Amino acid sequence: MKKFNIALASVLAASMLFGCGDSSDEAVVGISVEKLEDVQDVIPEPVATEEPVEEEEVDEDAPPAEGMVRSYFTNQWVDEEVNNTRPLAVMYPINKEAQPQYGLSNVAVFYEIMEEGSMSRQMGILEDWAGLDRIGNVRSIRDYFVYAALEYDPIIIHYGGPELYVKTILTRSDVDNLNGVGGVMGSDYGAFFRVPEGSTSEHTAYTDGSHVSAAIEKANFSLQHRSEFEGESHFTFTGYNSPNTLEDYDKAVEATDIDMSGCFPVTKSTFSYDADKGVYFKTLYGSPQKDALTGEQLSFANIVIQRTYHETRDDNGYLAYQMHDSTNDGYFITKGKMIHMTWKKTSDYGPTTYYDDNGDEITFNTGRTMIFVVQLKGKSFSKFKVNGVEYAD
Repeated sequence: MKKFNIALASVLAASMLFGCGDSSDEAVVGISVEKLEDVQDVIPEPVATEEPVEEEEVDEDAPPAEGMVRSYFTNQWVDEEVNNTRPLAVMYPINKEAQPQYGLSNVAVFYEIMEEGSMSRQMGILEDWAGLDRIGNVRSIRDYFVYAALEYDPIIIHYGGPELYVKTILTRSDVDNLNGVGGVMGSDYGAFFRVPEGSTSEHTAYTDGSHVSAAIEKANFSLQHRSEFEGESHFTFTGYNSPNTLEDYDKAVEATDIDMSGCFPVTKSTFSYDADKGVYFKTLYGSPQKDALTGEQLSFANIVIQRTYHETRDDNGYLAYQMHDSTNDGYFITKGKMIHMTWKKTSDYGPTTYYDDNGDEITFNTGRTMIFVVQLKGKSFSKFKVNGVEYAD
């Protein structure tokens, strides 16, 4: 009876609603009373309400997989074996005809420094290199690159160099290097090959993870970090959930477009900031600088412009840079901002440390770092632009 009363009430209500404007039978919409016993109780569906979904924060202290640790050089998660293994310091030519190059996606820290002839050269600190199918091409080294490299405790990969200026540092018992041309600066230990095979022209010398591993074993170099290495984060890092935006610095300036062509007039290295990804994408000769293995454009979370005393050594234009110092300055760039800084390096294996104008060590954001070593004020290659503003002092 209860079911009948509910259904009947519904029919009457419907009749009243639809019959108000027309008394004809056709205007009445409903069901016959004879069929009311077939009507079932209807339980209304609950109306779904959308609750705001809060983005879950990543637990920065929890590795994404067992056996992973923070990289010494980027603060990103890597296998513990990668952290224990010495990186490679690879000398990459920056000549236009030498592009693109292999292995750049594994660069943790990247350097560009001027050399003779108004040309610059690159050095990449590569981690997780053992599985790489090709690395290079590889060119010659200068001694100031060796001094920049030692703080990472690397195996140095190069193809010769000016013997007069690099022999002393490369033949030190603690400096492990694989030299493609062999001789007094070190042996190649079978580490290199040519592409195409049999070529002897420049920009055709390469290596790969398996060749380097075999050469290290043959040379009896330590594959694991040695006692000279501190075994700590190379920079002071912050995490994903608390990035250093430089907003706390009153004198921070906007830095979304970095033009280094005043310091490196041939290569014209520039950077453009991608706010969504939080990194700076690098160009060379006006085009994206990419890894030939992956097609990935080079990008960096941090950019350092490090002013350094330099001098010309001889009539050939060979240069010297003072890589150990505590008197010079520069700029630190990250997250679309730039601040002035000073830097200090007091020993071969001690890391170069960067300080803000308050004397506090600068906090780097997790990710790769680009370091430009540039000449001091008044020199030919000391100017650069940030968002169109020239800096030269």
